[in-house]
Amino acid sequence: MLNYIWGGMIIIGMVTAAFTGRLPEVTNGAIESAKEAVTVSVTMLGVLSMWTGMMRIGEDAGLMKLLTKKLMPLLKWLFPRIPEGHEAMRHIAANFIANFLGLGWAATPPGLKAMEALKRLSRDGETASREMCMFMVINMSSLQLVSVNLLAYRVQYGSHNPSEIIGPGIFTTLISTAVSVIFVKLAEGREKKKC
Repeated sequence: MLNYIWGGMIIIGMVTAAFTGRLPEVTNGAIESAKEAVTVSVTMLGVLSMWTGMMRIGEDAGLMKLLTKKLMPLLKWLFPRIPEGHEAMRHIAANFIANFLGLGWAATPPGLKAMEALKRLSRDGETASREMCMFMVINMSSLQLVSVNLLAYRVQYGSHNPSEIIGPGIFTTLISTAVSVIFVKLAEGREKKKC
């Protein structure tokens, strides 16, 4: 469906440009945008490589195990029905750590593995479990210390102080995550009362 929407927008834009005599401007804009997309992609590839490499070094140095161990009390509170030592907890911890460091691309593989493990734990394969909902809501609330992508974009586009967003970013993600967790915990409480 989305392909039809994008295709329709492109066709409408081209037809409108042709009838208003702005087809050369659209062509120049498309070429400039393609050039800029390549430049941003190369910049992001460098940033991605650096942070993924740092994450790998941290993993090899035992930092991931240490952080996972430190996160366990919080994870047990967030996901009380996941059995002790289950693989889902390890994947959830890796996902949270990567997201917290602003490495969304590095968070995706453990996030998918966590959902698969949570689905295997679920009694009903068709309905999302409480744990799946909590995991999804926390991921969507975007808890992160530093948005590596945003910093890279700000550097790319010539910001004089690209790191000035770190403080407000931390504050807003803490608030959004806290509200998300409270919402899910309240929903869980209401569900328990109905049972």
